[in-house]
Order: sequence, then structure tokens, then C-alpha cells
Amino acid sequence: MAYRPTIGLEIHAELTTQTKMFCDSANDPEEMQPNVNVCPVCMAHPGTLPVINREAVRQVLRVGVAIDGTLADKSEFDRKSYFYPDIPKGYQISQYALPLVTGGSLAGVAVTRVHLEEDTARSIHIGSGAGDPEHSERSGGKSFVDFNRAGIPLMELVTEPVIHDAETAGRFARELQLLLRTLGASKANLEKGEMRIEANISVSNEEGKLGTKVEVKNLNSFRSVERAIAFEIDRQIELLEKGEEVQQETRGWDETKQTTFHQRFKEGSADYRYFPEPDLPKLFLSEIPEYALEVLTASLPELPWDTRNRLVKEFELKEEIAELFLQNKELGEFFEKVVSGKNADFVKLATNYITSDLVALLKEKIVFSDTDNFIKLIEMIITNKISSRGAKDILVHMVESGGDPETIALELNLLQMHDADALCAVVDTVIEKEGKAVLEYKSGKQTALQYLVGKAMQESRGAGNPTEFRKLLEVRLLGI
Repeated sequence: MAYRPTIGLEIHAELTTQTKMFCDSANDPEEMQPNVNVCPVCMAHPGTLPVINREAVRQVLRVGVAIDGTLADKSEFDRKSYFYPDIPKGYQISQYALPLVTGGSLAGVAVTRVHLEEDTARSIHIGSGAGDPEHSERSGGKSFVDFNRAGIPLMELVTEPVIHDAETAGRFARELQLLLRTLGASKANLEKGEMRIEANISVSNEEGKLGTKVEVKNLNSFRSVERAIAFEIDRQIELLEKGEEVQQETRGWDETKQTTFHQRFKEGSADYRYFPEPDLPKLFLSEIPEYALEVLTASLPELPWDTRNRLVKEFELKEEIAELFLQNKELGEFFEKVVSGKNADFVKLATNYITSDLVALLKEKIVFSDTDNFIKLIEMIITNKISSRGAKDILVHMVESGGDPETIALELNLLQMHDADALCAVVDTVIEKEGKAVLEYKSGKQTALQYLVGKAMQESRGAGNPTEFRKLLEVRLLGI
């Protein structure tokens, strides 16, 4: 019996504004001291009133323009009532009936809406029951609440239920993260909770009919998103195959066990008792000049999918290399500065050195932005001033200590040898030292020749030309 899974995503992203959503407390996700970025407004002291953060609204509208969504002419905030220790007011200011953005699409997935709300505080459970505040209290542990995060602007994007496999869901989430970072709207680090993904999953074997929806939370990596969805699809199919019902519920994801687990039965929108926030004005966006469509459109940088297509077309890059430059903005900008105005051979060689040697060095968190000297290094390779082996050694020095590649080559004696007598001397030394390899080559083992070329390069400390060494070795060995 064929089952068709249906998946919708709800993704929250903390926006990178200077202050919180409805007050002037700092929005600083790096703050380690608890409860310092708080004020009477975000702590819900009696008599305080919220004020809308204009920049947060602008950032959500920019996301809407980027995904070709429809920007609201009229929007408003609503109270979403629920009681939990991390909600200081006993309700959350969110949007329900009139979101900022409706429609649009991203990575081929239709978007339902994008709206703005305030984030909750962060609960910290310490003790033997650390995963469960009630159990923690019973077992002698403690639960704490850090309100630094309470009130931070939070964008929520909801997709249509049009995803049918885990890979598409993961691809959509990655593309949204890339868009948010490109726009400067959010750092969107999943491991820091700056981007949080929830998946609504159902399976059905009836054409045109959806199954019972299960929401899965605690997805803190893209791999977790894909694995949790795949697991939940299999779990629901197994239940239906047994003749059992799938219950509408909220489940968590256990990364260690690679399984979902029951958290609570799912609430409906009526349970939250939404009603318009009486302390905030309605927004008539068309009356605010900075929210005009043409102003927002002009503020957008080149969007990720446009950059991806341009890199592949203009520089003939493989898709995975273009993706590397997209995901690493600094590296992508470095690449474009290096290859600007250069011919195809230069671009190809520079790409190889950036994506292999330079990327490997930068894994050590070293910062390198000296495009002028990197260009000079590539030109030295092209003009045979240095070998590829020598270039790698020079690049290490450039990244670690800086400097001109030609000066470094002189200091390390890495300038390529072109003197015929010097090259012949190196070849004679290698032949004398590597008698076994010489015999293997003469007996027909071609790999021995490459071994001897390598030894010649080693003997010359990378200053020889491997092509010249090969030619000289072939001539010398024929006479032996």
C-alpha cells in the first residue's frame, strides 16, 4: 500500500536588530551573564507599554520581497495566550490574522506567511532531571529562567504543506538560512538557537486527503531535520500498517537515540485565545515611506540564487564550488576580487588554490584577505617562476605571516630553476640515490618515473619544473 507523506515547516529566526522587539533593551545573543539585557517592558511590569521596533518590521518585509511574497497594506499584532515560566506576560505578542507577508516561494516551496513576534526567555534545567523541569525539581535539580532572550524580534515563516520528502525540507531550510544571512536579517545559527525549525508531518494512502498531523520540535541541525522527518514518516506508516491511529501531538527529537518522542498533545489556534494587541497600533504600511516596495527592493543585495547562477555561468564553476562561495561570504568576496578581469586559465588555477589550499589553511581560523599578493602568487605559477609545490609552501607563509610571494620565494629558495646544468645536476643526484626505482623503470614500471620526478622536486625543494625533470629523466634513463 503506497503512502504519501506531506510536510510543512515552521521556521523561527531571531533578527539581528540592536534592540528588542518592543523595548530598548539590547538584543545581544552573545551575552553570557543572565538577566542583564532586561527592562520593565520585556519583564512585563505593570503599567508598561510596548513600542514596535521599526527595523524588525523592515527586515521581515525585505524577506517578503526576496521571496516574491505579498506585503500587507494593513497589519496588526495579536496576543497569543499561554502560560509557561519563559513567558513573563502570560502571553506572547505575535501576529495571527494579519501577518506582514503572505504567499511567495523559496527553493520551489510555496510559503503561506511570514510574520513577526517576540521571542520567549530561555529555561535552564540543572540536575539529574535536566531535560524535564518537573522531574528536575522532584529529583533535587533546579530550573532557572534567563530573560535576556525574552522580547528579541523573532521572524516566523510557515510553508504550505507541499513538501513530500525529507531532502526537500532540508534544502528549503538551508536556502532560508542563506537568504537571511545574505540580507543581514539574522545570523541564523541553529546551534545557538538563532534559527529553530519545526516540522509538521503526516502520511496518507488516500488520494487528495492528508493524514493526522504531528509536529516535531527540537531540530537543531539540518541533518536532524532530515532524519527526524524520515523517522517520523516511517513511524506513522508503521502505525497505520498495524491498523492503529496516528495521534495529533507534539513530539521532540532525541539526537542520541535518533527517534522522536511524545511531548504533549497539540493545541489548536483556539487554545491560544488570539485577539488584537490593544497596546499597539495597527500598521498601515503603505503610509510609511521606508516600507514602500520600491524602497525595500532597492535595499536588497544580490540574492543567493542569482549569485549562484552568476558564479556558475560567469566563471564556469562547478555547482558545489559556487555553493562553497555562497555559504562562506568572505571567501566568495575574496574569490571575486581575485578573478575580476582575469582570463579563464587564471580563474581556473585561482579557484583550485582557493578551494583546496587556502580553505584548508583557513580552517585554523586564520584571517586572510590579501588579494593583491594572492593574485601575484597565481601569476608566478602561470609564468613558471615557481612550481605548484613551491606555491603551496609560499601560500602557507603568506597566510600565517603575510608578505610578498616573490620575496618569500627568494628567502626560501623556491624560485623555479631554469638553468639546464642545475636541473641536470639534480637529476643525476636522484638517479644515483634511487637505484631501485631506476631498475623498476627500466623493467617497464611506469609509476617509477613519477616517483623519480617527485624525488627530483624534493631534492630541488620545489624549485624545479616537474615537466623538465620528467624529460631529463627519460633522456638520462635511456642511456643507462
